[in-house]
Amino acid sequence: MIDTSVQTVVKSKPILPLSTTLGPVHLAVTDRAKALAIWQDVVGLDLIAERGNALFLGAGGTVLIVLETGAIRPVVPRSIGLYHVAIHVPKRVDLAQMAVRALQRNVRISPTDHLVSEAIYLWDFDGNGIEITFETPWRGTLGDPEKGETYAIAADGKPHSGREAIDLDDLLGELGPSRVLAACMPAGTRIGHIHLHVNDLGIAMTFYRDVIGFAGFLLINSFGMGDVGLDYMPHTVAFNIWSGPNAALPSAGSAGLRWFTLSLPDEATRDDLLERLAKAGAPIEELDGSMETQDPFGNRLRLTLAN
Repeated sequence: MIDTSVQTVVKSKPILPLSTTLGPVHLAVTDRAKALAIWQDVVGLDLIAERGNALFLGAGGTVLIVLETGAIRPVVPRSIGLYHVAIHVPKRVDLAQMAVRALQRNVRISPTDHLVSEAIYLWDFDGNGIEITFETPWRGTLGDPEKGETYAIAADGKPHSGREAIDLDDLLGELGPSRVLAACMPAGTRIGHIHLHVNDLGIAMTFYRDVIGFAGFLLINSFGMGDVGLDYMPHTVAFNIWSGPNAALPSAGSAGLRWFTLSLPDEATRDDLLERLAKAGAPIEELDGSMETQDPFGNRLRLTLAN
């Protein structure tokens, strides 16, 4: 069983191969038109396919998000599930393009400078959290507030809060004098990380680090947040306890996370992971040609092999 006593993290090397990636994230929504008004018109994902009640959206022909319509209520506050899914863009101008699409449609956004990345946060009409991210690891590193360090440290050694506002004038300057606007995200856009609500940081760290096999990056009890990844920042999976210690899965029919996908490079990696899951007592089920498990809080993830 999973050791529930782990409350701190020692930075570690990943067990998973560095070629491991996140695949499509499946979300429940209540209304097709309202969902597309954000995910297609603002975020800029293409509607690649539609089968039954499932909308397959992505960029460059690659599916990134699957929206399943038919939820009967929005996201339930203070529950286990999705905090946000982060769509990483290849160029800073792509972040600027997305900001323009949101501003043109009066959609509320929160542009935030994390130093190792720049991010724009927004929500769909059901309350599903979205982050559009441009990675900037050359600008600095993250510190460890538990050791008295600032959250982020710039390359020149200056402290950085990691939560400063992005200068929108500077960001929009990426569009150049022609100000040519794009309606969709470019090829190379990907699911970069996912951020989850859990109700115990130590248990979450043990599961995602020691069982799934990511490297442990940070566990910041004072922030109520932890994150894991591969060999570079930013994280691949983050988790927080901001829904409270008694947070539980929402009732059936709620909008929110159905499952996220971990794409593994080969069968040997998958088999090793399945063995770790079995030893930890995690549920394992074969579904649609993939293997599904759950973290200790009920967040579902499917294991697939890269094409």
